[in-house]
Amino acid sequence: MRLSRHHVAWALLALAAIALVAYAETWLSGYERTVIGFAGIYAILAVSLSFSNGLTGLFSLGHPAFMMVGGYTAAILTFPVNRKGFMLPALPEWLATLELTLLPATLAGALAAGLVAVVVGFPVLRLRGHYLAVATIGLIIVLGVVINNANDLTRGALGLNGIPRLTTLWVILGWLAVTLLVCWRLKHSSVGRSLMALRENELAAACLGVNRARSRLIAFSLSACFAGVGGALWAHLLTNLTPGSFGLALAFMLVVMVVIGGSGSLVGAILAAMAIMVLREVLRPVEQAVSAYGLVQIVTAILLIGTLLLRPQGFFGSSEPRFLRPGLPTSSLKGRETPTDGTARP
Repeated sequence: MRLSRHHVAWALLALAAIALVAYAETWLSGYERTVIGFAGIYAILAVSLSFSNGLTGLFSLGHPAFMMVGGYTAAILTFPVNRKGFMLPALPEWLATLELTLLPATLAGALAAGLVAVVVGFPVLRLRGHYLAVATIGLIIVLGVVINNANDLTRGALGLNGIPRLTTLWVILGWLAVTLLVCWRLKHSSVGRSLMALRENELAAACLGVNRARSRLIAFSLSACFAGVGGALWAHLLTNLTPGSFGLALAFMLVVMVVIGGSGSLVGAILAAMAIMVLREVLRPVEQAVSAYGLVQIVTAILLIGTLLLRPQGFFGSSEPRFLRPGLPTSSLKGRETPTDGTARP
């Protein structure tokens, strides 16, 4: 069987990613590996947000809230049993004696975030535009207040520290591949076409039989599940969790990645996430040298404004790079060639 162009391109990209991670794990310092790890987590979050916001036309800013749910759920499940008793005294007995590995804890965090999205999505997804954005910002604030006040369950504003560092670059790469694969397959399936039809013309899509509420809720919940995965990986990479880590600044950063990469473009979201992380690390020493704290945020905001003015659809729009998309099969082109006499062939 002959490999097509896009299969070769994906294989080369996968090999390049594996080689990069192998090099980083072997030769780079702990700080540099942490920076690359956060870039991978941001890529997971940006891909999932681009899937829900870009394909459906929703404007949700609630990703940090679902990261909180996934992060705290996974952190409590992997927290050492010998420390739970005095640090988290209000835990039920079955949970206080439970200590899981990273994979089941991450899956539990994703499931918890997805369930919260389903519960919240039923009333919230009736809203549109900036009303939905305000409602999802409210979700971030509400969950932050709840966690801050649940001192005996989450340690509140003090933060949950001492989380085991279980997240490696290999784990992040694996979850990024899963996120991209699931979102890519759904985007290029009937589900993705239904979501894009809702984005372009909701009434026309409904007339064609697309269930508006169910389609949006599926996209919203799936995106929240991957945000929960990102929160779990974040917790076990940073080894410390506070509600303040998942605020409006993080929501803004994720939206910038989606807008610059192209709303609805999965590969564009990954490239934008990587580029912004590189920009942050390049500007950080400049920021410290000239005492211009906040320079990273200012430059990021300028990039966002420039993108909206010069290329509102982002670098890739809602499409993907041509060399990664499957081409039209040769067999489907037979019978479509224009005859030399200029007549159209049926």
